[in-house]
Amino acid sequence: MTPTRYVLAFLVLLCLSSAANAQYTLRDPKAIPLHGEWSFAMDPMEVGERGKWYQEGAPLGHWDKVTVPHCFSVDPRFQFYTGLVWYRRNFPWQPTAGNRVLLHFDAAYYKTSIWINDKKVGTHEGGYTPFHFDVTDFLKSGSNTLAISIDNNTWRVGTIPGAKDNNQPNDPFPGWVNYGGLIRPVYLTVKPEVYVENVKVEAKPDLAKGTATLAIKTRIRNTGNQSASPRVIFRVTQSGKPIALTWKQSAPSVPGNQTSTLEATTTLKATDVKLWSIDQPTLYELQLVAAADTVQTHFGIRTLEVRNAQLLLNGQPIKVAGGNRVVDYAQLGSLEPDWVVEKDMRLMKEAGMEFHRLTHYTPSESVYDWADRNGMLIIAEAGNWQLTPREMDNDTIRTKFRQQFREMVERDWNHPCVIAYSVGNEYLSEQPAGQRWTKDMISYGRELDPTRLFTFASMRLNILPKKPEDEASQYCDFISTNTYGNHANVLKHIHSLYPEKPIFVSEYGTRADGKDTEAGQISYIEKFLSDIRPLPYVVGASWWSYNDYLSRHNGTNPDGTRPWGLVHLDRTKRPLYKAHQTGMAPVTVEKISWEPGPAGVHGLKLRVTARGDFPAYLIQQYTLKTPGGSIAIPTLQPGQSTDLLIPVRGFDKTLPIEIVKPTGFSILSQTFDLTNDTRTGN
Repeated sequence: MTPTRYVLAFLVLLCLSSAANAQYTLRDPKAIPLHGEWSFAMDPMEVGERGKWYQEGAPLGHWDKVTVPHCFSVDPRFQFYTGLVWYRRNFPWQPTAGNRVLLHFDAAYYKTSIWINDKKVGTHEGGYTPFHFDVTDFLKSGSNTLAISIDNNTWRVGTIPGAKDNNQPNDPFPGWVNYGGLIRPVYLTVKPEVYVENVKVEAKPDLAKGTATLAIKTRIRNTGNQSASPRVIFRVTQSGKPIALTWKQSAPSVPGNQTSTLEATTTLKATDVKLWSIDQPTLYELQLVAAADTVQTHFGIRTLEVRNAQLLLNGQPIKVAGGNRVVDYAQLGSLEPDWVVEKDMRLMKEAGMEFHRLTHYTPSESVYDWADRNGMLIIAEAGNWQLTPREMDNDTIRTKFRQQFREMVERDWNHPCVIAYSVGNEYLSEQPAGQRWTKDMISYGRELDPTRLFTFASMRLNILPKKPEDEASQYCDFISTNTYGNHANVLKHIHSLYPEKPIFVSEYGTRADGKDTEAGQISYIEKFLSDIRPLPYVVGASWWSYNDYLSRHNGTNPDGTRPWGLVHLDRTKRPLYKAHQTGMAPVTVEKISWEPGPAGVHGLKLRVTARGDFPAYLIQQYTLKTPGGSIAIPTLQPGQSTDLLIPVRGFDKTLPIEIVKPTGFSILSQTFDLTNDTRTGN
């Protein structure tokens, strides 16, 4: 192919990808998307590999056309199919000497095999974590054929997540649908012979001095045969402003065909340090140049620690509400285009959901990017959903879990929103296998990232173990409990077992189709709040679930839904949404008195109180918004109050107000009745 023809072909590739790519932001600005139109075929008899469907000349007359990213489980042509499928496309390429080409998958559910130009590149198992292959030696000049087979059958014992080997009727399924396909972006990157494989930023502030240290660990891959000593240059900016730093670095030497981790440290002056928090989510940008390769990542500076049964963010106690988000949207399944992420996260933030164990697997990284920019606390969890004791002791399952856990951690370790990792959900944690799993996987997690806290979501604390060593929460930094009733008694008993550990209620809630319907959800959350507010060691509570979702799990409605949510599957709000927003706001507003004034301008005195029970944290740079303008709320510690005089003109019958965070999110709205107020003047 001539250079001109190659350029034209490459422009065609970009045009074909542009419509799909517009919905998905790729974090690497130099990435080459492979979105857009692909050929697709189901393979229920699993004959595709034997029939060489991956070959360049394979006939495509019976294949369908789909748009990638693609979830075949919600495509009306293949809806609810479970089994093996194939994707194919051609793309132009012109190899360049000395460069490496990497093929990336942000996620593909579940078991994936890849061929390029009739040759098998490799396989990957796991449905929610990213992976890539070096495909340099598989590419040729001109048109290249990429074929991918994907099997979404996770109803088998041995997958993560997967079926339980308990032989129970109608109980092999995880609690959500096994949405299959190329569910997240697929793209290429071109790298030099020596390139940055990953970078880890550890930012640690000194709260007393106001300074901060940065430790950068750069994993560099040398694909050449000779040893390389790449010069590594760092550039840190905040809001576009460069920060002058002096770095101490290890000797940059990477043997041929090897990967090495290079370390560098520096100190930020107090004037350059702005802490990250849920209301002040300050981010820094790091640009790293290693020889001919350049990568970028963002990070935040914050501390997160457990002390005296409290969770401390930047040295301040914090108690925050949250929600579990199942990755499921009407007609999209597990696809997470940018607009879905924006819609969901904004709805959650404005509902008072800011501290999440989002779900039982890894969502799109765009979720964490949003949480970094807008302020949320997240516990990231890999796929141990109710594994049985035999499964947790199985070496193969342990190996698969460690792989997925590592892929999750290495993707997410620079996100300041990620404060903890969970090693599973609702397994038999009082049994020896559950104890071993918890201890071993937390130990493995600390090897990967010792800067985070560790936990798991237990359902066994509700049966009230008698001694702390009776249950695996003994190994956690803080307790996570899935508790759906008898909250006060259960939480008090948990605290008696682990008095130094804060408690996060990782799941609680009730369905909208219960005997009390949607009104029952409101009374449930009101009772829950009255139960936990006297308990100072409860630092978080995450409603199950933020959204309705589809499922095959026993107890699912005949229409396939599980209606737990504040919002329906299409994100229309239930009455619970407003109840959660009001109940979980960190401030309350009450009318105190009517203050008459001259010239028809009266004043309504409102008292704004920072909750001292739950949720509770520092209120700073909040505003109270009325039709007449905005009034700054002074800084309030939990439990403190301030009175604000709101001007009211004429004879308005109502006064609507909103409380707005410094990040611009409206978290509380109320309307005060003025009809009974005594006014003087015109």
